Amino acid sequence: MKRFFKIVGILAGLGILAVLLMFALLPWMDRYGATDEEIAASFAGDELVPTPRIFYTRAISINALPEEIYPWIVQLGADKGGMYSYTWLEALIQCPQTNADRIHEEWQGLEVGDKVLMCPDENMPPAYVVAMVEQDHTIVLGHKENESWVEVWLFNLVPQDDGTTRLVIRSRSAAEGWFWDAIRPGEFIMMRRMMQGVKERAEK
Repeated sequence: MKRFFKIVGILAGLGILAVLLMFALLPWMDRYGATDEEIAASFAGDELVPTPRIFYTRAISINALPEEIYPWIVQLGADKGGMYSYTWLEALIQCPQTNADRIHEEWQGLEVGDKVLMCPDENMPPAYVVAMVEQDHTIVLGHKENESWVEVWLFNLVPQDDGTTRLVIRSRSAAEGWFWDAIRPGEFIMMRRMMQGVKERAEK
């Protein structure tokens, strides 16, 4: 019995250490791949949540033109092209998806007011709503409460002089509560894979 409690204590200690380490890495996660200029830049949609409690800007370079990347972002959604992330992890959290490996024309007509599902059940978690769309440049998704935006998710395609494109993803959220902080490391893991998934598909 003494050995059992010792093992439990070690595992608990390792678990606490892992959590502390993940939260210590949050500043790095919140600016993953982004330059100082991209973090300081203003993007369409920032004004929808002017004073966020949670804020991050992440970026990745893609060897493709904006018009070659944009269609992959347009068809994001559990009921469309998936999220290009870890399907095994999505299945683990009861959010199974199938990631598209080609552009589907029937999913390309994204418009303001459309819903973008994170899971097959649009209520768990609540589906995002399209707030802004600018062809080959910007897509802004978000959540509203009492007709005010409380969270926005910005996808920006910034062409570079060398023919590559920077995919700059930003989140601004006014959400309060420990739950939103607790899920941030997991959200980063999924987001990082999604960014890589978009890159891999656009560069094919």
